[in-house]
Amino acid sequence: MASTKSGIEDTDEAIFIGKITEIAWLRLALANRHGLVTGATGTGKTVSLQVMAEGFARAGVPVFAADIKGDLSGISQVGEAKDFILQRAKAMGLAFQPDQFTTVFWDVFGEQGHPVRATVSEMGPLLLSRMMDLNDVQEGVLNIAFRVADEQGLLLLDMKDLRAMLSFIAEHAAELTTQYGNVSKQSVGTIQRQLLVLENQGAAQFFGEPALALKDFMRTDRDGRGNINILVADRLMQSPQLYASFLLWMLSELYEQLPEAGDLAKPKLVFFFDEAHLLFNDAPKGLMDKVEQVVRLIRSKGVGVYFVTQNPIDVPDKVLAQLGNRVQHALRAFTPRDQKAVAAAAETFRPNPKLDTAQVITELGKGEALVSFLEGNGTPAMVERIMVRPPSARIGSITPDERKAIIDASPVKGKYDTAVDSESAYEMLQQRVGGSAAATEAGGDGSVLGQLGAIVGTIFGSNVPRGKRSTGQVIARDVTRTVTNKVVGGVMADLGKSLGGSLGGSVGRAIVRGALGSLLRR
Repeated sequence: MASTKSGIEDTDEAIFIGKITEIAWLRLALANRHGLVTGATGTGKTVSLQVMAEGFARAGVPVFAADIKGDLSGISQVGEAKDFILQRAKAMGLAFQPDQFTTVFWDVFGEQGHPVRATVSEMGPLLLSRMMDLNDVQEGVLNIAFRVADEQGLLLLDMKDLRAMLSFIAEHAAELTTQYGNVSKQSVGTIQRQLLVLENQGAAQFFGEPALALKDFMRTDRDGRGNINILVADRLMQSPQLYASFLLWMLSELYEQLPEAGDLAKPKLVFFFDEAHLLFNDAPKGLMDKVEQVVRLIRSKGVGVYFVTQNPIDVPDKVLAQLGNRVQHALRAFTPRDQKAVAAAAETFRPNPKLDTAQVITELGKGEALVSFLEGNGTPAMVERIMVRPPSARIGSITPDERKAIIDASPVKGKYDTAVDSESAYEMLQQRVGGSAAATEAGGDGSVLGQLGAIVGTIFGSNVPRGKRSTGQVIARDVTRTVTNKVVGGVMADLGKSLGGSLGGSVGRAIVRGALGSLLRR
């Protein structure tokens, strides 16, 4: 990968990734064309990710990365001049310069970083269905719940809102089925059980307010460097579908919220998606279509997405075709599947007549990689074998005290730390139940007549024993009874005297019970 650049440090146009005979540059103007970092466990993927994240941050590009094992947290601390680092730097003609980067820690569970929350409405029925592993019928019922909530102005913010909404559509299944399709109580029950499973996994802490403002991921520090946002994901990884759905939600929100940016000199944000295979495992077609759409179009918003996984075959071909910048660490070919994976990985690179790509992939040592980055005209460069440069910050995890100090000094400290329970679907549906109960008591039944009486009753006041009523209250009571009976009875008389008189009396009594029963309590 020939370069016309002098020196081997980052420039305003490119990030220096590594070298052996040729220098590997990741061009900032093409970094939003996405990328892929692959390799077997223990071959150096995390170090490559850290080198790239440091380069983006130095260029003023904010970074988001999920930290599965805690190894990436060291980027927040000054690098240590260990022997193997000095040796690698010397072999590459570098002078090791320790550095550290402004880091913000995030944690869905709020234990090792700022809490990350989204509302149920923001997550949407498609991703929720993926989280709960619902079938098509159950997903359809969940879509109905969201549709009814939207039409009735019921905000779905947290888990109890969704539970209340599901109970509501189950109770009104007969009415809703004719308009929206079959609403099976059995399907609602299954969804409720799956919600319980999600809650047991800790998802209840994720849904709610204050919801994450994505602009907080896109900050720079006072020196103009991009902040490195690290999602602490060791516990989250115990719930793989929650992890994958959460990261896909973030990508979707970025795509929907950010304006079109066109071709920029550098990305607005770079997003590293570790353990990317979890996103694609057993994903339904609807979800896969969404992933492909987001990956294909989000680059026009100035966002670069880099998938990190063990093998290129973990990523579907339609998505793989969108990933122009490649870093391939060693793969082992012990089984037929391994051999197929090596061949597939080799075929994703632009051939180099000097290299047998498939053979080299199995021979790479720790810290070595095959790379192919996009060149100035947007085409992949020929594959080259390189040694990845050593990171400037610490390699490895940090201590709890170091983490606490970083969180205490965070630019978003206090903004997300306390959950807020706003009035939403749960409270509004509770109020409806309470209003119906009050109407039933005022009207003697749950009918429209009883509710009408209760409504008018609230206008005029409360019950007062007859012996304590004033003259005005008695007159008002008699006038209202007379008017309501005559007016309603008169209207209904056209439909039959007997029916009119009966119904007129019923309406009149309902209004009198509600209105004057309230009025005369004063």
